[in-house]
Amino acid sequence: MKLLEVDNLTIAFEEGRERQIVVEHAGFSMEKGEILGVVGESGSGKSMVAHCLMGLYKKNEKVIDGRILFDGQSLLAMPREERRRIQGNTMSIVFQEPMTSLNPVKKVGFQVEESLSIHRKELGKQEKKELALQALRDVELPGAEEIYESYPHELSGGMRQRVMIASAIVCRPKLLIADEATTALDVTIQAQIIRLLKKLNASTGMSVLFISHNLRVIQEICSRAIVMWQGKVVEQGTVEEIFRHPKEDYTRRLIAAIPTRKKRRNP
Repeated sequence: MKLLEVDNLTIAFEEGRERQIVVEHAGFSMEKGEILGVVGESGSGKSMVAHCLMGLYKKNEKVIDGRILFDGQSLLAMPREERRRIQGNTMSIVFQEPMTSLNPVKKVGFQVEESLSIHRKELGKQEKKELALQALRDVELPGAEEIYESYPHELSGGMRQRVMIASAIVCRPKLLIADEATTALDVTIQAQIIRLLKKLNASTGMSVLFISHNLRVIQEICSRAIVMWQGKVVEQGTVEEIFRHPKEDYTRRLIAAIPTRKKRRNP
């Protein structure tokens, strides 16, 4: 069953009378429980799509065409207050750099509980704390109670990213958007975060929209992927199809750019 359907999505930057299209007629869908990859170089429009799904618009950004259905509901047709009930609740996002997303003067526990304070107002203080601690355990952070009382600067980069994931899943969303969530991490921690997202997907049924410029990471975590270039979806299919039989020249060039261990011989 379809969880997300994006059809003919077109997004523009507008300054006065000038308009620049940054995403043009993008369309894709994802099933419930699926891990779908979105891959493309910087500036391809993949993060713009993610922000549009979450309703995170800047003043000069505007959706000028298209439709987004999330769990059967039209996001673009929703009143703002109804859309806010979805943000961070049934749909949440994890960004690339946790230090710019976490508040340095607030303890981890307060920040993990923030979504609960907004969307689960019926919960008492102790109930919110228990759910926050469980979310920290779910992302495999050792010593959840100690981390709950810590400040972001007291944690490593990998631990901070796990805190961000805990904050995103504490309300048990149907869809988690991971926007370059492993890019700022070293390869060892990156592999751990990928394993964690796959485990959360398998154990909770939570769908994951995984955005990355790294095709190898997409290949490791996703079952299907879409390829974006210059604001357009140029190719989509199973990861195996895209790697083995790429249809577009851009996709072939992306694959060719992946570093390998083979030594190149001088001509």
